[in-house]
This record gives sequence, structure tokens and C-alpha cells, in this order.
Amino acid sequence: MTKTDKLPDNVRPVRDRHGRIRYRFRRQGWPSKYVQGEPGTAEFHRSYAGIIEQGPATKKSAESTRITKPRSLDDLWRRHKATPRWKKKAARTQLVYSQVLDRFMDRIDRKGRRYGERPATAVSVAWLDGIFGDMASTPGAANNLRKFLAGLMDEAVRAGWRADNPVRFTQKYDSGKGFHDWTDAEIEKFRDKHALGTMARLTLELALNTAARRCNVNKIERDHIVDGRIIVAHAKGNNVTSVPMLLTTRAAIEALPAAPIRFLVTTQFGKPFSDAGLGNRMRKWCDAADLPHCSLHGLRKAMSRQLAEAGATDAEGMAVTGHRKASTFAYYRQNANQPALADRALSNLEARRLVQPSKNGGKPSV
Repeated sequence: MTKTDKLPDNVRPVRDRHGRIRYRFRRQGWPSKYVQGEPGTAEFHRSYAGIIEQGPATKKSAESTRITKPRSLDDLWRRHKATPRWKKKAARTQLVYSQVLDRFMDRIDRKGRRYGERPATAVSVAWLDGIFGDMASTPGAANNLRKFLAGLMDEAVRAGWRADNPVRFTQKYDSGKGFHDWTDAEIEKFRDKHALGTMARLTLELALNTAARRCNVNKIERDHIVDGRIIVAHAKGNNVTSVPMLLTTRAAIEALPAAPIRFLVTTQFGKPFSDAGLGNRMRKWCDAADLPHCSLHGLRKAMSRQLAEAGATDAEGMAVTGHRKASTFAYYRQNANQPALADRALSNLEARRLVQPSKNGGKPSV
């Protein structure tokens, strides 16, 4: 079955760790459960009816605490969240980290036990390789889980629970190219579809100008524009950038109706988008412009590329994008026009040679 609109409310198909399609009931305030059987069968309807009859989680079950086994992964996760290293992480980093590891801890192994109940000393390279191997279809998610587990198992080493970190003996998937890097032609195509005065156009210009993530673009306020510069507090790395406002961005802001609204990028009701909401809205705007492969994050890569093509050093580019590591910025600018960069580099070298004094007469060397 592929059409989710034929499923009951709050039921969606999911792929388990063995690659099998199962059907999960998820609703806020209700226990998450798998619906037994195949859609349309009597077993499926009975299972779904049983979930509905059980109703939402009671206050008692919501407040009940699971018994944490000493030196288990649950215990290690609890211990890690109490450390200064965890408390220093940005709130959004903590959220993403927790979402990934909480789901991991609640996975069920073949013996019906939660992963979180496994002793930290029983975590082996072979066990981890099996988990990461099952995630081959989502290498990005596998790499994220591996990264977070590596940090968690470091805590076990620091606590003296074990002498090694088995996660660091596993291999990560090739990162690939990630989000599509918008070409200049694609940026112009989006502009042609979404004229000045639209929220779509303003979002594009702000995202491109600041090279900010969606969780920052939706939080840019009018007060963040100071003396012709846009101030952005980047969510990752706690880095603050101050970039000059481009003429294209200024035109997009001035084209909007004057209104005493705090945030620049807002819904039709004047409210700021949520992080996911802005991503979903940008998806619709890109589809309307016949750019199904483009995304909001791809504009961050596009600006990195444009900066490199304009002759910016990595340090100058990072001052715009907010990257803290030159290696990360280099990854983002990897699609820069290499022949054009080579032409400019050799042109600069040739100009340098022309003004170098010669050793045999003071004439410029050629």
C-alpha cells in the first residue's frame, strides 16, 4: 500500500530496521503503537479499534518513570545530560541530539528488549555495524546517529565503565554532496516566478544574503538590521555574523507593505514561521517555480560558492556564513567554478610578476 490517505487517522507507514513496512499509530498525548496486520484486513481494523478504545496516555503513565538499570545505555544517557559538556550545548543542539538518542534508546531488539537497557559494556563494534548497516538507505541519518553515539560512549570511557569507545571503530558513510547547491540560473528562475513584494522573494533574498539556516532566517527581526547590516545569531556554534545588506535584499524588504511587524519572514497572519513550517513553505515555493530539487539550505551553499567565485578567502567567507571550521566552509563552496578560480588565480600571479623588480636592471620581470 502506498497511498497514506487510505489509512486511518494518525496511522502512517514506516520502515523498520529489517526493511519491512509496518503501520504506526502516532498522536500527541497517546501511546505510540504499531497497528497489527495489513490495511483493509479484519486484524488491522481490530488492532486499530483497540488502540482507539485504550485512549490517550493517562496522567499516571505520563508521569511514571522507567527503572534505569545501572551502567546501562539509559543510565549513560542520563549521566551525560547532567555534565557541563551537555549544558554548554546550544538549546537547538540539545533538542536534535535528544530526538535522535531518545528514539535510539526506545528501539526494540530481536529479543524484545529496549536498546537503552543494554549494558554500556555490551555495546560492541559488531552490534553497531549491524545497526548502521540497516541504515544504508539513509546515510545522513546513520552518520548523525554515529556522531551522537560516539559522544555518548566517550562518557562511558570518562566514567571508567569501559576502556574503549567502540563507535570510533565503525565507519561512517560517504557524506555525498548533501543539499543541492542552487545555480545562479536557478536563483534567477525563482526570482522570475516570485516577484518583489512576495514573502517567497523576501525569504530567498534574506537566506541568500545572510547564508543563514532556516532556523535563523525565520527569526530575523527588523531590529536586526543596523546601519545597513544584518545581524544573525547562528543556531549552530553560537556564532554571530554581521553582513552588509545587498541591494536585492533591500528591494525585497521595501517592496513589502509597511507594517509594524517584528519579524521579517512571516505567515499570512503576521506570525513568524516555525523552523519546519518555513522549510515546508519554501518547498511549495520551489515547486511552484519548477525547482523541485532546490531547498532553503541549498541557498547557504549557493552563497558559499558565490563568495569563493568572487575571490573571497575562506576566512572572509566564514565571516558571512558563520562557519567555525574552514573544512566545513570548504565543503559548502566545493561547487565553485574551478576554471574561473584558476583563471583569476593565475591572472593575479601574472600581475604580481609584472610588478616584481628584476635582479639585473630594475626593469619589471615578464
